[in-house]
Amino acid sequence: MKSFDLNSLVRDNVKNMKPYSSARDEFQGSASVFLDANENPYASLYNRYPDPQQLKLKEKIGALKKVATNQIFLGNGSDEAIDLIIRAFCIPGKDNVIIPQPTYGMYSVSAETNDVEILTTTLTPDFDIDIDSILKTVTANSKVLFLCSPNNPSGNLLSQGKIKTLLEKFNGLMVVDEAYIDFANQSSLTTWLKEYPNLLVLQTLSKAWGLAALRLGMCFSNREIISVLNKIKPPYNINEATQQLALEHLGHVVQKEIWVKEIIDQREILKSALEKLKVVIKIFPSDANFLLVKVNNPIAAYDYLIKQGIVVRDRSKVMLCEGCLRITVGTEKENELLIKALSKI
Repeated sequence: MKSFDLNSLVRDNVKNMKPYSSARDEFQGSASVFLDANENPYASLYNRYPDPQQLKLKEKIGALKKVATNQIFLGNGSDEAIDLIIRAFCIPGKDNVIIPQPTYGMYSVSAETNDVEILTTTLTPDFDIDIDSILKTVTANSKVLFLCSPNNPSGNLLSQGKIKTLLEKFNGLMVVDEAYIDFANQSSLTTWLKEYPNLLVLQTLSKAWGLAALRLGMCFSNREIISVLNKIKPPYNINEATQQLALEHLGHVVQKEIWVKEIIDQREILKSALEKLKVVIKIFPSDANFLLVKVNNPIAAYDYLIKQGIVVRDRSKVMLCEGCLRITVGTEKENELLIKALSKI
């Protein structure tokens, strides 16, 4: 296991603060009369505060992911975890985070919101990690390194060997965002948690599980890091409706796997169809539920699709993605409508 001093990374004010203790934190047993939380006493579906630690939901997730419940943080989407990681470990106006580009935009938004400097590097032309560039960018105040694998907007997995090298050489925290890992032919880095105490892995129920509207993100790490995030989170950050609906849907693993297989199959069918179109210049390899596609005149193509009632994402102004549209894999019918529209350009 890598030698790692978490205490040196946590902000002093976070180490010294006393976390808020809610009524549901102070009493977690069974009772017939609850007069402790100033709730409306008349029974309805949601008159009681939710479990602030989401224990039943974490037990379910832990069993599915083979991770201990005290190694799980649940947030209002992965975005909450991203924000709390920066707030817990980065001193505003002093520390910095490293974000190789192009990647998911919320890493930068959260850093800017918290007045934390952003040091950017560029991925290689095939959207992989440039180890030398990252290590040359690291300073004494570099606290967090964000990686997205499979990456957004390119769709490819980052090289595990390069991730491992950075984990061993970078003394700060490494966050690997695996929002799209269910669509990749590779296991999650949650299996590395015992070996690398500076590793945090983000996942979500928004993609493969089809629960984007619930806004439930997951962060997996060692129990010390998770306890820091729990210390500064809002007391009831995951509402009761989300907890109950997520618990119900996590019982439908077979349906989720059917969706994943169908999306992967449709991804390959869509790729083959796009390759035959004159408007398409290049399709980048994808381990996600979308394709990054380079086309002739992307803005005109985007506008034309909008007029046909089809919305894709224009990424043509993003670094290394010049001329590209990002196209989510839809249903068979939706993909056929897309191809039909693009074939007329």
